[in-house]
Amino acid sequence: MRKASLLAVCLFLVQLFLAAQSMWTDSLVITPERTAFQRTSTYADVIKFLNEVKKLSAHVHVFSMGKSLEGKDIPVAVLADPKITSAAEAKASGKMVLYIQGNIHAGEVEGKESVMILMRDILLGSKKYLLDNLVILFVPIYNTDSNDKMGKETRTSQEGSPLEAGQRENSQGLDLNRDGMKMEAFETRALFQNVIVPWDPQIFVDLHTTNGTWHAYSLTWAPSYHSAGEYAPYDYTNNKMLPAISNRAREKYDLQFAPYGDYSVSEGWPLKNFYTYNHHPRYLVNQFGLRNRMAILSEAFSHERFYQRINSTYIFISEILEYANSHTAEIIATNKAAEQAAIKNVTDNGGKAKKGVQYKMMPLQKLNNFITYDYFPITDVNGKKKYIRTGKMVKYDDVNYYAKFDAVTESTVPRGYVIPAALAPIVANLIMHGIKVDTLTKNQSFSGEIFKVDSLMKEKNGFQKHNLVSLKGTFIPASQKFKKGDFVINMAQPLSNLIFYLLEPQSDDGLVTWNFFDLYLENAGVAKKQVDYPVFKYFK
Repeated sequence: MRKASLLAVCLFLVQLFLAAQSMWTDSLVITPERTAFQRTSTYADVIKFLNEVKKLSAHVHVFSMGKSLEGKDIPVAVLADPKITSAAEAKASGKMVLYIQGNIHAGEVEGKESVMILMRDILLGSKKYLLDNLVILFVPIYNTDSNDKMGKETRTSQEGSPLEAGQRENSQGLDLNRDGMKMEAFETRALFQNVIVPWDPQIFVDLHTTNGTWHAYSLTWAPSYHSAGEYAPYDYTNNKMLPAISNRAREKYDLQFAPYGDYSVSEGWPLKNFYTYNHHPRYLVNQFGLRNRMAILSEAFSHERFYQRINSTYIFISEILEYANSHTAEIIATNKAAEQAAIKNVTDNGGKAKKGVQYKMMPLQKLNNFITYDYFPITDVNGKKKYIRTGKMVKYDDVNYYAKFDAVTESTVPRGYVIPAALAPIVANLIMHGIKVDTLTKNQSFSGEIFKVDSLMKEKNGFQKHNLVSLKGTFIPASQKFKKGDFVINMAQPLSNLIFYLLEPQSDDGLVTWNFFDLYLENAGVAKKQVDYPVFKYFK
């Protein structure tokens, strides 16, 4: 046999082997694939898939992060080579941990399906090399209870593709992507206590689908927005990693990925402004900026067909993993430097430095070649101007992208906080976040400042079963003696920026906002007189 022919046969055998590697058993075909993308996977379908993939691969471990209100386990699949079964083993491996989550809103199902397809490709297909440097935590079905509460009207912007989808809120009636600070949901508590705190992922990815704005991108993304956190993780994610991933998606797959946002035709047309979502750390992605870690929001385009949205999400996750696998040391070093900078700011500047506690959205940059579906104006029967969307895609330049957050109120970063023993529920929340809290072993005096509350204002309209609160008042210098058993929080710890945002009385998304202090302040007579905010800021 000639050398060329032998080579051809060898290449054929290699191709045959690779094809065999990607030939799944029937049990690994997911529901959308079985139904011509008419249906999405049920909770039982996901559990069946996970059980099957465990039988077929030695590189996956599945555990439950906890149970929902209805008693459903929330599965976490740990992909690693060699197999890893605990956070301690992951740390000992020296590899970088990533967390990728689908179905936080159970009507936005593309992440759920994409995660299962990607698990198939990593464990049994051509992407095993992604486990060279990574330990990947996949959570395909975070909002377990609402996934199966499917209806045709739950996601009208998806235009019947799939035919039915689950509900947005969990079984407590809570939006799980507004619960990051108050931590009232079963799912949020399980996530932080059993995954985020012990496993400490360097990158957190949350998979969504847009609510309907007719831009023309197959997928849009956002980083963890920089507010009171350190700048470096945001800078790396927003200005280096995500643009690189978008370029690869365009070059390799001819897909258009771009920064996330919405516009309103009520501002006129052509559009001039494109707005991201706000900075609040109640959104899980945003909270990671306060945790000195990177995070990414993924938003598939709701008006594409189901299979297209799955494909875009799959490619986006794949490219995140590709990038992370080849830039592991750089990502870990960036996060570590941010952590050290947060601690150093406290030790060097506690009692002097200021950080923002309230922010406003401002333009970050001008977007050119912005692709969108076009609109034209009409006058309706009432003489009112309206805009009608066409089927034509157009490009516009000089679009103001509102994705920068400037502080409008600042507060002094303390050396630490002291909380009376009577406010143990406050401390319980901090501990769930992974914050280190100590207890005074003797009476002790502290010097710093106290916030004098002049008024408590509660919003009339409810939001997430709360009436959000803001305080007006003034900080004054003070010294105060605390008793044995009171709680003290030394800010020289990695989560100092998160502590600051949770406990500052004027924070726009802290524990004051979410009614944790209402009862105390109302019992103290805040409606009639000036009262002391009970958390003391000490400088020394």
